Amino acid sequence: MAKEARPSGTLFKRLFFALPVSDAQRRDIGQWRRDLALRSGKPVPADNFHLTLLFLGNVDAAQVPALCAAVDAIKRPAAPLRVVLDQLQVWPRPGILVLEAQQTPPALRQLVYALEQAALALGIAQEKREYRPHLTLSRDFPGQVPEAATAADFYLTARHFTLYESRKGRYWPLAQWPLAD
Repeated sequence: MAKEARPSGTLFKRLFFALPVSDAQRRDIGQWRRDLALRSGKPVPADNFHLTLLFLGNVDAAQVPALCAAVDAIKRPAAPLRVVLDQLQVWPRPGILVLEAQQTPPALRQLVYALEQAALALGIAQEKREYRPHLTLSRDFPGQVPEAATAADFYLTARHFTLYESRKGRYWPLAQWPLAD
């Protein structure tokens, strides 16, 4: 795993937790996005599609084992998580086009909260914001919500979640945890 250095010399990794998206769903979502005929923004590669749980940002590389151990100890859902991505939105502040879930399953909210608490206990702070399950379709998106010929209606079922490292535009899985036995 590549490590980068902060100006102080401390090694860090850019990390986030996410639910993976199956290959078939990546193809379906990618085709649906192509059908939008977007003329602006930078499309996220379909290989990078995921449902974000918690973005951690730059984390000291030495903390990764402790973070994984803390996540080992959290209460996780006892069944696979099912999330419906059924709303296309533009988030103006970060300038992204996303597929969003209108309804957030309680088990998903509980998992996100547990991850936040595990990171916070290690001094890994996150921005305070309400959790909104989403999959990013395009970055640097300046426009309005595009019209879709077909309504968004993607059912994601996750049997595990993953800690990823973002490195040079690619996402590398570092660890994963099951959601059901």
